[in-house]
Amino acid sequence: MAREGVFSALPAEGLPPMAALAHKAAGLLARRSAKKAARKDRLSAALNRLGPSYVKLGQFLATRPDIVGTQIAVELSHLQDKVPPYPREVAIETIEVTLGRRIDDLFIEFGEVVGAASIAQVHKARVRTRDGEERFVAVKVIRPGVRQRFLRELEAFAFIAKVLETVVRSTRRLRPVAVVQTLAQSTRIEMDLRLEAAASSEMADNIKDDPGFRVPGIDWERTGRDVLTMEWVDGIKMNNVEAVRAAGHDLPQLGVNLIQSFLRHSMRDGFFHADMHPGNLFVAPDGTIVAVDLGIVGRLAADSRRFLAEILYGFIRRDYRRVAEVHFEAGYVPRNQDVLSFAQALRAIGEPIHGQPAETISMAHLLTLLFEVTELFDMHTRPELVLLQKTMVVVEGVARSYDPRFNMWEAAEPVVSDYILSEIGPAAKLRDAREGLEALGRIAKRLPDFATGLEVFAKNMPDLIENGIHINDDDLMELAKESRTGLIISHIAQIASAIALVVIAWQLTFG
Repeated sequence: MAREGVFSALPAEGLPPMAALAHKAAGLLARRSAKKAARKDRLSAALNRLGPSYVKLGQFLATRPDIVGTQIAVELSHLQDKVPPYPREVAIETIEVTLGRRIDDLFIEFGEVVGAASIAQVHKARVRTRDGEERFVAVKVIRPGVRQRFLRELEAFAFIAKVLETVVRSTRRLRPVAVVQTLAQSTRIEMDLRLEAAASSEMADNIKDDPGFRVPGIDWERTGRDVLTMEWVDGIKMNNVEAVRAAGHDLPQLGVNLIQSFLRHSMRDGFFHADMHPGNLFVAPDGTIVAVDLGIVGRLAADSRRFLAEILYGFIRRDYRRVAEVHFEAGYVPRNQDVLSFAQALRAIGEPIHGQPAETISMAHLLTLLFEVTELFDMHTRPELVLLQKTMVVVEGVARSYDPRFNMWEAAEPVVSDYILSEIGPAAKLRDAREGLEALGRIAKRLPDFATGLEVFAKNMPDLIENGIHINDDDLMELAKESRTGLIISHIAQIASAIALVVIAWQLTFG
């Protein structure tokens, strides 16, 4: 990290003396060529040199701007795996073992690698459908041994997170152990390609009637744990803005379409593509946006979607009191905080975005301020909202690259307003009333069971009042024995942790 100039690229203002000295030392270690590169390029180079596990960690931290800051999160979101492909013959062997069929029975033609990443690589192939037609497909194949390698790295990350949470009090609000656990779960899901296929299929069902956005169809016959076969996408990657412009597409409209599609998926369906960087987005010849690589997806419960819509709608309408109340109703901010003070802080965030030229309004800047305010009011991390916010920042960045004057709020308002009308309007109130009556009906069916329980409780109540609850001597001895065992285990765990820290320090120093 020091050699690639990552540390020296960080701001040094306000650092304490020892930290400032370390910053200068890191600058001396940086390579000359690294000093000329942009910070995001330095970070990308360093993580790629460290290895694929660190690349994946960097991509995951891009989903946690509450930990690394919004600016670094956006930079990390551009991190792409640059991993050499493994031989085509190994991929064929993996496919045959996974699907239990010979490669010639599955594909008319199985081509060379068209893209390689830390977890899998993609080949272009040709198949014959059951109707006898031929078509091209993309075949994603897991790297051999990748699960074992990531398991070792995740164990190291988990240990570091545990030490951080134990020693550095200020990190507890950010829950580093929970972050690593989420990373581990996300990686396990990403390494089972059947789950990615299921996510793509679910989104396809959700958006089948939506204009201007789709995901590739899945070939389930040729999909398994280590292999995913999907429709081949003929289009231009959205990171190639000039090629999209040369193809004659309406760039500002593409930006609006992307934002509105993302918000529609998040609010209406509660299920969204959480890795929508431009390398995962294509523009088809008819102008439709096609999203691939649904290894990372986000979900929002119905309550979270409703609260989110009210928060966005409140910012759009400048109703900061209502935005503050929603935070408290959702339990995002502790009850011991003051609603009016929180509304005042939200006004300080929201007012600057109104009345400004479109090109000066930045969702990234807004979210940075929001994280600072929520920390002041002891708001704890909400992983599902952070993932949503991060994706929103990335999507806004893509839209702004297509239209420098892009206005996030103007693009969002129609979708948010429609959702508010459908979820909080008269029709929603009638639906909530119906669901309430159904819940009362279910409770009524259980009333005989409740009555029986209450009857038994009432029968035994006099004895409990008169004699209390008794614990015999054998029970007390067992409790004491369990307490002593717990203390011994706790001491052993502390000693083992200390030994582990010494071993790691020795390896870092002399290894």
